[in-house]
Amino acid sequence: MIQINWLGHATFELKFESGEVLLLDPWIEGNPAYPKAYKVSRVDAIAVSHAHSDHTGDVLPLAKQYKPKIVAIFETATWLEKRGAHNTIGINKGGTVDLGFVKLTMTHAIHSCAIKDGNNLIYGGEAAGYVLTFQDNRKAYFAGDTALFGDMKLIGEVHKPELAFLPIGDYYTMGPADAAYAARFVNAKKVIPMHYGTFPVLTGRPEHLKEQLGKDGIEVWTLEHGKPVEW
Repeated sequence: MIQINWLGHATFELKFESGEVLLLDPWIEGNPAYPKAYKVSRVDAIAVSHAHSDHTGDVLPLAKQYKPKIVAIFETATWLEKRGAHNTIGINKGGTVDLGFVKLTMTHAIHSCAIKDGNNLIYGGEAAGYVLTFQDNRKAYFAGDTALFGDMKLIGEVHKPELAFLPIGDYYTMGPADAAYAARFVNAKKVIPMHYGTFPVLTGRPEHLKEQLGKDGIEVWTLEHGKPVEW
């Protein structure tokens, strides 16, 4: 059993029965959707989908405090290493890293990926997603920030994830209509919507996704910030 805790926007805390904790795209400070009373107390690994500050905002503070392994695309991992993060693992799309308690396979995503460094934007590689393979052989697909793309069908066919984390907010990512196509392409049994409601421009909502998926037999699993669920 895995405990999934949505910490707002695209930040998730996954706790494993063996005790390890994986953070996906950690953004705490300045995240208006972060549950104010919640404190992250352990981090064994961090997976970064892309370098935008609303997905990497707390990678460096958490790296300093907990010394976790940090998985990211090569260019972003290199920048984080230069900024003081240790244990970085720079991989690329199609590659898999085995963290012991979970395997992470980097997938494609369609999105920009720049690192804000003072007043400059630095090339951060490319945006990505991940397929997470758990010790019981179940798989989940964390899409990261992305538009809809046809090769999501291949992710579904090759990896067969049972659960998908999909952005639905629109404006910066796909909205609910395209996310519904993504859910069908991936063919997961459950979809956790993310990257919505944090800012006014992110207008997509889970109920909009449910309307699109009403006849497809795919469950839209809407989480509340800071309220863990088990899967």
